[in-house]
Amino acid sequence: MRRTVFNTPVITPLLRLLAIVLLKLIGWKAVGRPVEGARFVLIGAPHTSNWDFPLMLMVVLKLRLQVFWMGKHTLFPFPVGWFMKWLGGIPVNRSKAQNLVEQTVQQYREHPQLVVLVPPEGTRAKVKEWKTGFYHIAVNAGVPILMGYVDAATKQAGLADFFHPTGDIAKDMPAIRAFYADKVGINPENT
Repeated sequence: MRRTVFNTPVITPLLRLLAIVLLKLIGWKAVGRPVEGARFVLIGAPHTSNWDFPLMLMVVLKLRLQVFWMGKHTLFPFPVGWFMKWLGGIPVNRSKAQNLVEQTVQQYREHPQLVVLVPPEGTRAKVKEWKTGFYHIAVNAGVPILMGYVDAATKQAGLADFFHPTGDIAKDMPAIRAFYADKVGINPENT
């Protein structure tokens, strides 16, 4: 795996300490525990604000996860593209059919430990339906889904439970969505 903010000697422990201090200063609580032998798809919802990213970055640092996340390719322009990749970013061009699910599944085959964060809404705007790529990645890679969340109502963000997909998306998606029913995004009008 490439060097990221989550595995750079000296810098990562300093950033972890900074994340803990900043979370305390802004009044947010990181919920969850470190996960050993990490191999799962992490979803994060509700995704309603640009502030979701730095908030979850601090939570993930505090909980000692090494996470890769998918973001639209326009977040990776020169000269900051290297920095976004160092933060764990994987640029995705959503305007082209790239078989992203299969490419991601292949990464799970090649790496014994891998966590990919996918915002199921696919955007910060209000959506009626979630994108299902995260689900297909988990099923095809044979890995569970860890439900990450932001809840502005309680000022908590973190990791909840693992969901083990059955392959029956019609049954599983409502169960996953039910977990998020009471979670309020930073911009509640977009939830």
